[in-house]
Amino acid sequence: VQLQAFGGGLVQAGGSLRLSCATSVGTVSLYVMGWFRQAPGKEREFVAAINRNGGTTYYADSVKGRFTITRDNAKNTVYMQMNSLKPEDTAVYYCAARPFVATMQGKDYNYWGQGTELTVSS
Repeated sequence: VQLQAFGGGLVQAGGSLRLSCATSVGTVSLYVMGWFRQAPGKEREFVAAINRNGGTTYYADSVKGRFTITRDNAKNTVYMQMNSLKPEDTAVYYCAARPFVATMQGKDYNYWGQGTELTVSS
């Protein structure tokens, strides 16, 4: 299973950006997809997750109302729209996959992409 995250970059505070995670999984609909992030000097943290059919989403409190995770199973791609970005959103963002049930724990995810870096300037 291969995941590739892309779409990061440099954006000003208050701006928006959309991350994408392309997967090689032929049956991506079997997988819960999640986004995690790791800021410099900090531990990896959960950001968002979406269940297999896209009907249920989960968010960290720090991004709730600003970030939106969606998926297009036909395109084997998961997205995360990020609005009202803050400098504290600066991190490397990783997409991850696990079968069946959504969790917010990174240790529960079996497959990880290489990460895409987001920098939010103040």
